Amino acid sequence: MIIGVPREVKDHETRVGLVPSGASALVEAGHKVLVETGAGTGSTIADDEYVAAGAEIVPTAADVWGRADLVVKVKEPQPSEYQYLRKGLILFTYLHLAPLPELTEKLITTGVTAIAYETIREKDGSLPLLTPMSEVAGRMAVQIGAKYLEAPSGGRGILLGGIPGVRPANILILGGGVAGHNAAKVARGLGARVTVVDKNLERLRQIDDVFNGDVETMASSIWTIREAVVHADLVIGCVLIPGAATPKLVRRDMLKPMKRGAVLVDVSIDQGGCFETSRPTTHTNPVYFVDDVLHYCVSNMPAAVPHTSTLGLTNATFPYLLEIANHGFAEAVTRNEAIYQGVNVYAGHITYPAVAESQNRPWKELRELI
Repeated sequence: MIIGVPREVKDHETRVGLVPSGASALVEAGHKVLVETGAGTGSTIADDEYVAAGAEIVPTAADVWGRADLVVKVKEPQPSEYQYLRKGLILFTYLHLAPLPELTEKLITTGVTAIAYETIREKDGSLPLLTPMSEVAGRMAVQIGAKYLEAPSGGRGILLGGIPGVRPANILILGGGVAGHNAAKVARGLGARVTVVDKNLERLRQIDDVFNGDVETMASSIWTIREAVVHADLVIGCVLIPGAATPKLVRRDMLKPMKRGAVLVDVSIDQGGCFETSRPTTHTNPVYFVDDVLHYCVSNMPAAVPHTSTLGLTNATFPYLLEIANHGFAEAVTRNEAIYQGVNVYAGHITYPAVAESQNRPWKELRELI
């Protein structure tokens, strides 16, 4: 199989879908690897390192997309890449299709086989390819919140941990999953007062146990959230329903009573965001204000730390990539239920029900199509 690795084109997306060690393993397994020149530069990986691993460096994205049987990348295809989508191509990447009907339509009409990192699910219910970037984004969310709470950035001018005699910041985290847990870890480490809200009571018990009671927990409801945001200096949205659009937990009318200069960081923005006032932003233009509340809604947050993110991501994705390459699509999804769960679009049909439901489209069971 020919595996292609294009350079990412999303704003400030400096991660790369495959590292040289992965290219070497694929070549040793009898596959051919094409890497667009400069694809790894943002992650401090030079073209020469791919060449030493046995990959072929090609000059343009068209060369990668046009020759590859399988394209592995980090972020969903951007409009400039739609021209490369074609029948028979396997695309392995983060897709987050629920809030992207235009991309979904392109994948359907072109006949691409689209496997989404974020919906690959193991038997224990874990999401192994979402986990490393959730860890990064959760930890980053606190750093970002700290930056934008500074007065020159438009925030309230609050130090997260406070000082003796001055109270620390109040941080509200919506969602106690991987991202929320990691956000709480960093926030407590900096000395902030932290509250985690989740609808899963068992998850809240785990958080209470892990943090030895140093993190407050609240059962999620519209009333508890409405009350909590009023006291928050920083709200971090870490809500996830795999493959589906994120519910809007912080409504528009909740912003007016909030503190002027409070900060919202929406880690859930890839799936539409959990604040009603959220809209995707970029690393170039990351923030905006609504009712004097600062919103940070960058949809590829981990790209700000590409060296860490690329290594963390490819550590998780590579075993699945190798299995798809070695066995081909049909056999891989038959052998491995986790990969089966990752397929969002196949043969012109949506095959992941949460995506279809989010867009009011029909879907078909993958087994009926193979």
